[in-house]
Order: sequence, then C-alpha cells, then structure tokens
Amino acid sequence: MFNLTYEFKLKPTQNQVEIFEEWLETHRRVYNHALAERKDWYKSRSCQVNACSLVSEYIIRADAPRPTFASQCKSLTAARKENEYLKRVNAQSLQQTLRRLEKAFVSMWEQNHGFPRFKKRDRMRSFSFPQLGQNPLSNGYVKLPVIGVVKVRQSRDIPDGGVIKQARVVKRVSGWYVMLTVQWDLSVPSPLPHGEAVGIDVGLTSFVATSNGLLVKRPRFFVDALRKLKLLQQRVSRKRIGSNNWKKAHKKVASLHEYVANCRKDWHRKLSHQICNNAGMVFVEDLNLVGLSRGMLGKHCLDAGFGQFFNILEQTCFKRDVYFQKVDSRKTSQICPNCGTETGKKELSQRIHVCSNCGYTTDRDIAAAQVVRERGLAAVGHTVKMLAEGKFIGVPVTQESPAL
Repeated sequence: MFNLTYEFKLKPTQNQVEIFEEWLETHRRVYNHALAERKDWYKSRSCQVNACSLVSEYIIRADAPRPTFASQCKSLTAARKENEYLKRVNAQSLQQTLRRLEKAFVSMWEQNHGFPRFKKRDRMRSFSFPQLGQNPLSNGYVKLPVIGVVKVRQSRDIPDGGVIKQARVVKRVSGWYVMLTVQWDLSVPSPLPHGEAVGIDVGLTSFVATSNGLLVKRPRFFVDALRKLKLLQQRVSRKRIGSNNWKKAHKKVASLHEYVANCRKDWHRKLSHQICNNAGMVFVEDLNLVGLSRGMLGKHCLDAGFGQFFNILEQTCFKRDVYFQKVDSRKTSQICPNCGTETGKKELSQRIHVCSNCGYTTDRDIAAAQVVRERGLAAVGHTVKMLAEGKFIGVPVTQESPAL
C-alpha cells in the first residue's frame, strides 16, 4: 500500500462553520474527560503504602482497571445514548480523539515526551473521519459524514487509481482546511544507493553545508519577525480578555506565526530539491533535536527547524529516487575527512579545519559534511575511494549458485 496526503482549503457556509466549531468543542471536552480519567487513576496509584497526603488523596478501588483506549471507547458508546451533544458528532470521529490521547501516552512512555495536558478553549484545532463514502471528492465538493457536502478549493487533481481512506478537518487562522489521505494498492520500492553521495552538516552559522562545497546561510524567519510580534503581543495584552478587540488582536498574532511557519516550510522544500538535483545518495546527521531545543540556543534551533527540514528532505528524496539515511553525529567536527585523524575539539570561533597530520584545509562545516558522507558510504558498504575511481555503478548484486 502507498499513501499520500493532499491538503485543500475548504469554503464552508456560515452554518457549516458553526457546526465545525461545535464539533471542535465537543472533541475538546471528550479529550479532557478521558485525560482526567487516566490522570486520576495514575494519581491514585502514586501515593505511599503506609501514608496519605495531608492535602488530598485520590481514592479509586484497588481492582479498578487502568483506563485504556478500548475501555474508554466502550464508555463513550454508553455516554452517547444519554448525552445529546455527543449524539450530534460522528462516533468514529470521537474515537479518533481518544486514539490521539492514547498516542500521547505512548509518546510519553517511548519517546520521552511530557505528560499530556488538558486542552483549554480553542486549543483543539482538528478532528478526523477514519471512513468516508464512495467518491467523497467530486466537482469541487467534499462529502463528510453527518456534516454533508462542503465546498472545497481543489488546487490540483488526485491521480487515478487512488482511494480516499480518511479525512481530517483543520482550523487555522487563515481558514478551514481538509487533509485527504489517498491510498493506492501498489508497492513502491525504496530508493537504493546509487550515483553521487552527498553528506550534509547543519548548523546555526551555515544552515546547510554539503560535502561538495555548498554553504547556505541560515535565514532567520522568527528572529526577523520578533519586533513586529512584540508590538502585536503588546496590543493583545492591553485589550480586555474575551472582547472582540482582543480576538482581533489575537488573530493578527496568529496570522504572523502562520506566515513565518509557511515561509520556513517553503524555503525548506526549495532547498531539499536543490540538494537532490545532482545526488543519488544523501546522508545527514542523526541529531538529538530535543536536546538542542532545550539548550542555550534553543530558540534559534527551533527557528531553523532542523527536524522539519530532515522530514521534508526525506520525502523529497523518496519522490526523486534518491537514497536517504541518517548516520552517527558524534565527533563529526573533530575528525579529518582526508586521513581520518582525530583533531580534537574546536572552538566555535574556529571556522577553518586544518589537519596537523596531512595538512588538509577546508571550511569546518564542509569538513564535517565530508565526514558524514564517509560514514554514510561505510554504512551502505562503499568507500570514497571507490567513488573517486569510478568503480561504483550501483548496489553489488548477490550472485546465487546455479540451480542443479
């Protein structure tokens, strides 16, 4: 199976906008209620065996099972029979909200994310439909369960043979959008190592440094917008919370944030295509992005968007039949790419790599990118020498013994 997601802008009527807003509020309440059940159960098990808190204590029966996705879906089915607001919303859509909460807890356990938090008003911005009817998108309209037909601006056609499996309605400051997941019944092989290898080193001085000598300066999308953002946020703070003027000022802040995010994503996509133009293999560092975002330069690292760039670059490589792989990022700036000698740590002000063993001299970031390229070639079973001699034409073919 091969899946792609297409995003289109919706043009709902005023009545449909009210339905969307009501559904988002219902999803938010279901999410918070399910989170409260899980949180109370965990707190009731966190007290000491021989002592109780002087303030308060969560008391739940010892044989009460832990709330799970299946048990909460069963409770939701029973609640829909009594609650009028829950009856108005698609049942499968509400189950997807419970599944989102389950994924949040899995991410907390497996990926070291924080404990899920309650969503205040206007913080729930999307809801999804896991199943749609036959041909839900046609003639500039998309048919959603219970809601009905909604006008959509279909900016591009969907290739033939695909089946729309699910839809997600998203609210942004610029309007309402729908994300359609299209599935094709075919198997697309992953790109294999071939052609020229390119190593990439990312940083704050030069956003991208490639092994073939390309240096791209980091654009400061968020930092350049700080002055205007500060002015808009000051206007928000001077308005009475909840008033119409407060909402208008808050919308301007959100519009600026969306503009900055769109500029960053557009630049990342253009840069990823530029890197893939003359490359057959792309190797990047496997960085600890969470650690970088929590460091002293965390704001600048988040402004650069290394994680988003790696995801977009991987998608671009897949579309253009370029092999993509992450390699170990340790000591990439402390090793000479020419002779492999460890040169030791360098100060941040030292931007030129000079090897004391072989005398190789180049830019510090380019040298790190060349080390990344060598590690990537070693991971796929090839060396830089083979590329230089022109002996590499593709993946070595495993020869089998002839059948007897």
